[in-house]
Amino acid sequence: MKIAISSMSENIEGNVSDVFGRCPYFVITEIKDGKIEKTEIVKNESTDQNSGAGVLAAQLMAEKNIEVVIANNVGPRALDVLNQFNIEVYVGKGTVKNVLQDFMDKKLKKMN
Repeated sequence: MKIAISSMSENIEGNVSDVFGRCPYFVITEIKDGKIEKTEIVKNESTDQNSGAGVLAAQLMAEKNIEVVIANNVGPRALDVLNQFNIEVYVGKGTVKNVLQDFMDKKLKKMN
């Protein structure tokens, strides 16, 4: 499973960003059998957009074959795009590492 978490920093110890479309980074992890197999940090190039940053970020998730997005907040237009690509969205706060563990432990709430 490939998961993207909106992040304030370039590592797994950093905090989840309060926003999805304008977060500085995405921490992308691949999980297999309940273990992190691979981690990639992707700089969010849509942060400086005047408008549509969330939609561009959602399209990036589709291009990267992400199956789950975890963020503190996702705007309605970005959420629509993520839903169109069948990408599940969960709400998470705290450090990326803790939120990822909470997801694996099925403790996160799905965003509608």
